[in-house]
Amino acid sequence: MGSSAPAPDSDEPVTPAGRLFLQPQMNQIIYCVIGFKNPIDIDSIKSQVKSSLMLTHPRFSSLMVRDSHGRERWHKTTGVDVDRHVIILHDPVSDVGVDDETAVNNYLADLSTGPGLPTDKPMWEVHLLIAHKVMVFRIHHALGDGISLMSMFLASCRRADDEGKLPTLASGKSKLSKGANRNKSFWGLVWGVLVMVWFSLVFVVEFVLRSLWVCDRKTEICGGDGVELWPRKLATAKFGLQDMKLVKKAVPHATINDVLFGVISSGISRYLDHRKPNALPEGVQITGVAMVNLRKQPGLQELSDLMRSNSGSSWGNKFGMLLLPIYYHNSKSNADPLAYLKRSKVMIDKKKQSVEGHFSYKIGLFVMTYLGPKVATLLNYRILCNTSFTISNILGPQEEITLGGNPITFLRASSSSLPHALTLHMVSYAERADMQILVAKDIIPDPAFLAKCFEEALLDMKEAAAAITKS
Repeated sequence: MGSSAPAPDSDEPVTPAGRLFLQPQMNQIIYCVIGFKNPIDIDSIKSQVKSSLMLTHPRFSSLMVRDSHGRERWHKTTGVDVDRHVIILHDPVSDVGVDDETAVNNYLADLSTGPGLPTDKPMWEVHLLIAHKVMVFRIHHALGDGISLMSMFLASCRRADDEGKLPTLASGKSKLSKGANRNKSFWGLVWGVLVMVWFSLVFVVEFVLRSLWVCDRKTEICGGDGVELWPRKLATAKFGLQDMKLVKKAVPHATINDVLFGVISSGISRYLDHRKPNALPEGVQITGVAMVNLRKQPGLQELSDLMRSNSGSSWGNKFGMLLLPIYYHNSKSNADPLAYLKRSKVMIDKKKQSVEGHFSYKIGLFVMTYLGPKVATLLNYRILCNTSFTISNILGPQEEITLGGNPITFLRASSSSLPHALTLHMVSYAERADMQILVAKDIIPDPAFLAKCFEEALLDMKEAAAAITKS
């Protein structure tokens, strides 16, 4: 990938995190999926692309090249030919009789193991699926992470209820935790530091061991070495944010992320019961790898300003990696659906009190900088092979939005394949949250059923939460 050439002084080195995503075993492409209410106006989309902040950002107008030492660099081009980046498909992308959602998911599943992005142009594309009223934004992960890309996209959108206003994003910050920190006594702060040191030590040791030899017990959802090359299927689980908020209120100080992991824990347990009833003992650990944003969650306009100045403080790949274990429990013997949420909250609260995410980010930079991409790729690849699934959760706009005057009906995200057989990406939009479930189809042949397991898990939690509220 990338041409080899002497690097002019004006070329910018690719960041260590970006270099990791350019390695063959970790080659990652992000797929942002936008559904429209009305038919797509091709000229309008091209006009939006040409006038967007994207083309003012160096990453989106540069070629990835390698210098004489083999190091990846960004080489600024003299201009971007938008027509080369906008790929138009007028005909349906699947067989007759397949609904739009399934057709688009099949198209994305094929892309996830297909050829990478060409390097003779900046590493992004816009696919317009005209028959399905869907736009797929295909971007190499070396250009930026989900937070950067979401903010860049939303800078071109407007609120549906007021075309003069930009979308607003939830902050994701807990006012309760801030107030608790302010009210802590001196000894409370000392105890907090000791707890942070202890949990950090425990989780960092576990992180190191996972990169060496410790691995999950094999289950019906486990991948492994080489699975990133296997054919994929993609399904969508749909959640109501109001349902998640109702469930959240049933457990004191719980968050939407706690609810999400409770849903995942319950849903995977249900799925494993379906695939092989009574095959696993209670409490078997199934470890997920979560990507967490390490920057302060800025408002949309703030990040847009930073994009214009190409500031290194926010743009790029600024995330750490957390190991988030869930535990299998026989769904028939666990009468309380909220037990999954309570267990997830305890686990995530411990993670919040550690520096595991920052450690993973810093150690990744150190290994890439001083030991090189081969060692960094090997360690990251082993962590993925030794765990069971990937999960990410990105906050989208709180209200309905438009692009070029065309109302957007949904926002979704997925990625190219990893050694995991199960990859989960959730994006919230207005009053809903859609989770894309990308699977290796020879391991998990029925992702639509798995999506139903997740959806039913949330509904059962909602009923239990409503019962608590009434009582």
